[in-house]
Amino acid sequence: MSTLEDLAERVDRLLLHHSALQQHNALLEQKLAAAHAERDNLRSRLSAARARIDALIERLPAGDVDTHDRGASGGGV
Repeated sequence: MSTLEDLAERVDRLLLHHSALQQHNALLEQKLAAAHAERDNLRSRLSAARARIDALIERLPAGDVDTHDRGASGGGV
């Protein structure tokens, strides 16, 4: 009978372990969903920032862009 009791105890421990793993998995899924939402939000903000920068660049006179490009490349005066 001892082996049957040992087996029952092992099954109980496995069930508890399984339950703990399910809870841990659910927590990880929530964290993953939050990370995806944050990533999507950051991508959206980055896209909006790029659009604002592009709009500002479009407003610059062409001469200013050329002067900046020469300065950045180390050429010029």
